[in-house]
Amino acid sequence: QVQLEESGGGLVQPGGSLRLSCAASGRGFSIVTMAWYRQVPGKQRDLVAVITSGGTRNYADSVKGRFTISRDSAENTVFLHMNIVKPEDTAVYYCYADVIVNTFQYGYWGQGTPVTVSS
Repeated sequence: QVQLEESGGGLVQPGGSLRLSCAASGRGFSIVTMAWYRQVPGKQRDLVAVITSGGTRNYADSVKGRFTISRDSAENTVFLHMNIVKPEDTAVYYCYADVIVNTFQYGYWGQGTPVTVSS
């Protein structure tokens, strides 16, 4: 079993910055990919950014140039650096990880951390 614990959400003013963190814990696992998704009430959960074990990054068009995903492989932690935030970035942000445990691949979600962009 793998647990994902997110932190860093909160209230931020438009144009400001915020950093989200997600730490994976458990035993006997290796991480393939980690990602951030976001969801607003009544809408589907959308991919924001993803980073592979090799360091390849991809972003949703809506956050390109403003958000950066990074990871600390030694600590099994992924970060989302949110810059020049906009009110439309308001959502619950979820961490996701594809991991391998005993040769099988599983997907895990964090519990979500809310981000509100408002003046």
